[in-house]
Amino acid sequence: MLNETPALAPDGQPYRLLTLRNSAGMVVTLMDWGANLLSARIPLSDGSVREALLGCASPEHYPEQTSFLGAAIGRYANRIANSRYTFAGETVQLSPSQGENQLHGGPEGFDKRRWQIVNQNDRQVLFALTSDDGDQGFPGHLCATAQYRLTDDNRISITYRATVDKPCPVNLTNHVYFNLDGDRTDVRQHKLQILADEYLPVDESGIPRQGLKSVANTSFDFRMPKVIASEFLADDDQRKVKGYDHAFLLQTQGDGKKPAAVCGHRMESYK
Repeated sequence: MLNETPALAPDGQPYRLLTLRNSAGMVVTLMDWGANLLSARIPLSDGSVREALLGCASPEHYPEQTSFLGAAIGRYANRIANSRYTFAGETVQLSPSQGENQLHGGPEGFDKRRWQIVNQNDRQVLFALTSDDGDQGFPGHLCATAQYRLTDDNRISITYRATVDKPCPVNLTNHVYFNLDGDRTDVRQHKLQILADEYLPVDESGIPRQGLKSVANTSFDFRMPKVIASEFLADDDQRKVKGYDHAFLLQTQGDGKKPAAVCGHRMESYK
């Protein structure tokens, strides 16, 4: 189902909202601005329905927030130190968006664009976006797609594809926030398992300055399920960035056979 809102996006056009439904009664809402995942309402065994995502009260609030709630991120998710990188002996200067660094693709990243709705039905939607050569400093003309699918076993599957006509780093993702206990509870009480043997330490700006570290005997060891709050802010690597804001090297091979992480209510995340 496709609807337009009375409120206008920054480009002066209405936000377009899409609804996906499955046979189990789960309902997912997305919008074309930022290819944004707005809501995932999950039916529970007691007959109630629970919202599993954190988000804004209405679409027009999304451009005003800075947490990238539910948005598609690109061209490059995460931080690039000093907003530059070197390739084939040449330095490529990017547009900074967080101090001297570039975060999540720059000040006008893919979360701040209207994605084209290529096709959609009750179970899936395919978004597309083009990015010109030099956009946010990145070389090459890029074409990207993001497909969101809702399955009958209550899985949300997101598939990103991109092509670019010049060598360019591309790292697309979705910046969704989950709270499986509902929007008025503390996510630190979730029990979390991350199947990863190593993590990447960062400095106070969120930039990695050293190699991978073993999670063994650290607060980053989630190989066995534990409550997030049990070791929250327990060491310097966390305190530098006020909590867990780190990359983990996952055990999974990305084939969808083994989860990367498990979180109760219960949710499994696959690479």
